Amino acid sequence: MTSSAAATRAAMAQRLQQLPPYLFVEMDRAKRRLEAAGKDVIDLGVGDPDLPPPAHVVEALKAATAEPGSHRYSTTEGLREFRAAIAQWVRRRFDVVLDPDTEILPLLGSKEGIGHLPLALADPGDAVLVPDPCYPPYRSGTLFAGAEVVPMPLTEAEGFFPDLGAVSQKAARRAAVMFLNYPNNPTAATASLEQLSEATAMAREYGFVLAHDAAYAEVTYDGYRAPSVLQVPDAKDVAVEFHSLSKTYHMTGWRVGWVCGNAQVIAALNKLKSNLDSGIYQPIQRAGIAALEGDRQVAQESLAVFQERRDLVVDGLARAGWSVPKPKAAFYVWARLPRGGSSMAFAGEILERAHVVVTPGVGFGPSGEGYVRLSLTVPTERLQDAVTRLAQAL
Repeated sequence: MTSSAAATRAAMAQRLQQLPPYLFVEMDRAKRRLEAAGKDVIDLGVGDPDLPPPAHVVEALKAATAEPGSHRYSTTEGLREFRAAIAQWVRRRFDVVLDPDTEILPLLGSKEGIGHLPLALADPGDAVLVPDPCYPPYRSGTLFAGAEVVPMPLTEAEGFFPDLGAVSQKAARRAAVMFLNYPNNPTAATASLEQLSEATAMAREYGFVLAHDAAYAEVTYDGYRAPSVLQVPDAKDVAVEFHSLSKTYHMTGWRVGWVCGNAQVIAALNKLKSNLDSGIYQPIQRAGIAALEGDRQVAQESLAVFQERRDLVVDGLARAGWSVPKPKAAFYVWARLPRGGSSMAFAGEILERAHVVVTPGVGFGPSGEGYVRLSLTVPTERLQDAVTRLAQAL
């Protein structure tokens, strides 16, 4: 082993070396090369809303920041007023009653809590049931915990919901956690309360925790309303649910969300986090209260923008001969490749020919091969330009 190799090995833990390769490095390099050459690249790869947070939320942050006592350490469990506002919001939205003191834990964004959950619940040798394709922290958090990722393929034929009957009993018996995510990233698929109930029953039968990522629950269209797993009777016996202010209120950079449900899981995650962080900046929690207690019409206006963009993309691609389903939720379009083949190769070709970034489906897991994801989080005029370029490239 060379000295440089030895230094690299010493600098990187084995758990990091276990992470799958970052498949987008080559695309990022190609994007930078094109931009350096003066090309106008439109990036539909990142799910980061371009719309601003509601004005009253920003004002609440400003006011709280001006308070002298706001800048000291917070606590991992957060302000009780914030937890109470979360409990009230969940009750209004889902008719689910939560104890603010034992069944709610604020998070530094739902991603943080999702990534830490396997560390709190899974030991080396345990299994974690992970959808494929999926939001990558389900896999990385599992690997960091030393547990085994057991993929649950999401197929178009099954509506991108896992075939729970196909999960081996051996894996189910070893499972510490099952992750689900509806509305789904990357596929934008939705799940019914009956499907969530089936997953809850399986969690109860095998004794694992059902972790439902509901970050996109409020980003829905055409009158659709996403259910909560906690609406399943007695779901709190086995389930927790993650929510975020990032998508609903365009607060991605603020890093604020929460997990709610089973009190034992909440306590375990709280114990882990208390050794790793000191909670959310108090003014951001105050702003979170303003968001949750504010006028719902503000969020509805944002949804109208994203629905218009969804229609623009789906209808524009259809006119170009690329037929893709119109999602009922999330701000992504999950599109099967028009001619098959490699999603990485297709995304690279589109970038070179149309100067548009789309995300290769295989980057979310092997079952994502054959698809690309297009994000609706760029200004509408730019999105129209991107669709025109894609149509010409096709």
